[in-house]
Amino acid sequence: MTVGIWILGDQLSHQQAALVQYGDRSSQTPVILIESLQWVRKRPYHRQKLVLVWSAMRHFAEELRQQGWPVTYEVAEDFEAPLQKWIATEGITELQVMQPSDRPFRKLMDGLDLPVPITYLPNNHFLWTTDAFREWAKKRKNLLMEFFYREGRQRFAVLMRGDQPAGGQWNFDKDNRKPPKGKLETPHPLWFEPDAITQEVMEWVKNGDFTSYGEAEPFRWGVTRDHALRVLDHFITTRLPTFGPYQDAMVTDEHTLWHALLSPYMNLGLLHPLEIIEAVEAVWETHDLPINGVEGFVRQVLGWREYMHGLYQYMDEDYPQRNFFNHTQPLPKFFWNSNQADMNCLHQVLKQIEHMGYAHHIQRLMILANFSLIAGFSPQEVESWFHAAFIDAYDWVMQPNVIGMGLFADGGILASKPYASSANYVNKMSDYCKGCRYDPKARTGDRTCPFNFFYWDFLARHREKLSSQGRMTFILKNLDKMPPEELTEIRERANAWHAAHH
Repeated sequence: MTVGIWILGDQLSHQQAALVQYGDRSSQTPVILIESLQWVRKRPYHRQKLVLVWSAMRHFAEELRQQGWPVTYEVAEDFEAPLQKWIATEGITELQVMQPSDRPFRKLMDGLDLPVPITYLPNNHFLWTTDAFREWAKKRKNLLMEFFYREGRQRFAVLMRGDQPAGGQWNFDKDNRKPPKGKLETPHPLWFEPDAITQEVMEWVKNGDFTSYGEAEPFRWGVTRDHALRVLDHFITTRLPTFGPYQDAMVTDEHTLWHALLSPYMNLGLLHPLEIIEAVEAVWETHDLPINGVEGFVRQVLGWREYMHGLYQYMDEDYPQRNFFNHTQPLPKFFWNSNQADMNCLHQVLKQIEHMGYAHHIQRLMILANFSLIAGFSPQEVESWFHAAFIDAYDWVMQPNVIGMGLFADGGILASKPYASSANYVNKMSDYCKGCRYDPKARTGDRTCPFNFFYWDFLARHREKLSSQGRMTFILKNLDKMPPEELTEIRERANAWHAAHH
C-alpha cells in the first residue's frame, strides 16, 4: 500500500488534513502539486492572483522537500495526465486529497479517469465544519449572519466575558462608520520584494498561453507562511490599534487604509483563521485596544468569512444561477478597462484593482456591487468578474458575497434587504465625488450622477418585489413624493445610459 497526497493550490498548510496524517511517514509518502493551464483558462484571472497562487505553491513544494517529503511538481495542460503518470511512477494505490472548498473543483476531481480511488479528507481550514453549519442552519427560520456570528463567539469563546460579550454588546458596527474628513494618517502596508521563484512565475504569467487581466507588476504580496505571519504581526502592531473608526472609508490613492490584507493568505491556507483571531484577542487583552476595532475585525473573520463558506456549502447547487430581480444587462466594458469609466468612484476602484487585484470590502460592496445591482447587470456576469478580478477570490468566496450580499439575487436568504444606495453614500463615505464630472446631489439634468438615476429607477422597476422586504417600505414611499415628470426623466436616463454603454 502506497498512499499519495495531492495538494491543491489553496491548501498550502503544513497542518492540512492529508499532510498531518502522514507527518511521521513523510519520506515514504509521495506528494504532488499541479499547475493546470486548463483550469486558468476558465476565466481571465488577475495576473497578480496567478502569480500569488503559483509562486506560493512552488514555495510550499520547496518547503515540503526540505522536510523530507518526496515532492512532484508539474506544470501541465490539465490535471489528469500528470496524476496518471505520477500514480504509475510512484506505485500509488490510494490517492488522498483534503476536500476542496469549491464545488466546481470537486466535480472536476470526481470526473478524472484515474487508476486508483480518491479518498477525501475533511477540510480543516475553517472553524465551522460543513456538518456543524448544517446543524446550525436546520434549526433556524432565517440564516442571518448576526445570529451565526453570536453563536460562533460563544462556541469558540472569542471576546467573551463568561456568557456575555466583551464590552456589553455583540456588535460595535455603529462606531466603525466614520467618514474620511481631513488628512488621515494611514499606516504603511507590509510588502515584499519578489524572489527568484516569484520572478520566474511573473515572467511565466506575462508570457503564458492564456488570457488574463490586470497588471503583473509591481507584485508585492507575500508568498510563504513566513510572509503571512509577518503581515499578521504587522497588522496587529501598526494597524489594529486604529482599525475601527474608518473601516468603511474610501479615499483616493489610499488603497489599503487600516485593512489587514490577510484574506489572500487565509484563503491559500498560509494562515488559519483561529490563529489570527487568537493573536488579535491576545493583544487586545494585554494592550487595552479599543473594543470597536477588535470586534469589527473579529466579525470579518469569525463572522462573515465562516458564514460565507458555511452558506456556500449549505445551499443547493442552483444558488449561483439565482436572479431574484431578473437582471440581464451585460457587464460594461469599463469593468475590464478602468480608463473607460467616466464616473470617478468606479474609475478609482477599478484602476486600483487592475493595479493590485485588491479593494477593501466597502469598495466592493457599495461601489462595484451596489452599482451593478441598481443598474441591473446580470448577477452571473458580475460574479464571474469578481471571481476573475480579485486576488482573494474563490468560488466559495464570491458566490455568497456577490449573488447573495452584493446583488440580492438570492431574494434575501443572506441579507435582510438589498444593499442599494444613491450617490449620497459614496459622497459621504469617500472623496471620490470631488474629482468627478457628475453631481452627487442631482437627480435630474446632464450632470446627474448615474448612481442617482439608477437608484430611483431600480426602486421604481422593482417596487412590487421590494415592498415585500419590510425594511424598504419607508424608502419606497419617497417614490410617491416624486413628481411624475422627474421619475420619467430618471427612467429615460437609465435607459439611455445602457444604450450608450453596450
